[in-house]
Amino acid sequence: MAATVQAQPSDTGRGRPQIAKERMGRLSRAQQQEVTRRKVLDAAEAEFVQRGFRGATVDAIAERANLTRGAVYSNFPGKRALYLEVLARGAELAPPPAPRAPGRTPAEAFGVFASTWAEQLPSTDDYDYDATEQLSSPAISIDLIPQIQTTPRLRHSFSQLVKLDAILLGLAVEGVADDGGAARARWIGNAESVLTILYGATQLSFAAADFVDGTRVITLCEQIAGLEPGPREPGRTPLVQPAVLPAASHWSPPPSMDVVRHARAHLDDDRMVVVLGMHRLASVERLLEVWPRAADLTLVLVTDDESGELIPLARLALADLSRSLRFAFPRAALPRIEIVVDVDGALAAACGVAAPNNNTEVAVLLGAGTPTLRADGPGAARTLAECANAPAPVDG
Repeated sequence: MAATVQAQPSDTGRGRPQIAKERMGRLSRAQQQEVTRRKVLDAAEAEFVQRGFRGATVDAIAERANLTRGAVYSNFPGKRALYLEVLARGAELAPPPAPRAPGRTPAEAFGVFASTWAEQLPSTDDYDYDATEQLSSPAISIDLIPQIQTTPRLRHSFSQLVKLDAILLGLAVEGVADDGGAARARWIGNAESVLTILYGATQLSFAAADFVDGTRVITLCEQIAGLEPGPREPGRTPLVQPAVLPAASHWSPPPSMDVVRHARAHLDDDRMVVVLGMHRLASVERLLEVWPRAADLTLVLVTDDESGELIPLARLALADLSRSLRFAFPRAALPRIEIVVDVDGALAAACGVAAPNNNTEVAVLLGAGTPTLRADGPGAARTLAECANAPAPVDG
């Protein structure tokens, strides 16, 4: 537990806490909130590293941050939301993996991708919670999967996020396969198998680190590239096809970050923007059956979750996966898909979605950065894509 800093007299007779309070008084309210939030996150990370999720308490986090319990809860709804936020921040700020050449074939790319996971697996089962390595790889930290397993809300959303991860990985493999997209379903299926292996190896490594050989895990993932997975079940087709309607031409999207490339999202060109609730992410695969690989696509992830847990879970899953994609594949092989985790719903609102929820699906077609068409409801993205790809009628 961090000791409370004792006030030390300065040349003016004021103690450090008083000076700090005066400096905080000169900050704007938003700046003060950000400083407090950062203090809470730093203290929480230290507590989770030292004691694990179950051993850490909000009271201990507040004491370490030199804040009240109420100050912690005013920034985070609960301990699990705080834990996921710590992991998400760690994933977003994680340093690049050890340098290696990107893969130029599906097998090489799967291997390099797997290496970014294998290099972070525990090398021994003789570890303590005060070891900083416990949070060195957020997506595979020891307490994450058990929390997901025991929380239905997290479990449902995480299954959708892993599916989206597999789609991104499969599309990146397609980019180095140079097969014209003919084997897209195969690569997505193989990507699912690779993620299954990596998550399984990760969990086993925390229980029996000496049993898990990272080199063999990498080799196995490379061999997945040569497999022919069985037939894939198509997603459910909505009973009622959404209507495609003209879109309001006003378009003023907020600056947004694409987590795939860790760069500014492009919302001022020709593309489709799809607002997706956390329970609709798997529908992206059906959209991609009709959306050209060379065409640009932006996915905006939204939720109405009040627990404060689903947004950091999405940031965590996508940031960790995207970091590995950027490392394992040539930039040209990355899919032309941007993903924005819409933390405050501002981008969804710009798309005309005032009250998004976990089942939201709204698609907007942009032409030169101006909305032209939109569709709303299950299957909206695929319906709008089919409309956009339809040949124009011939006059006369």
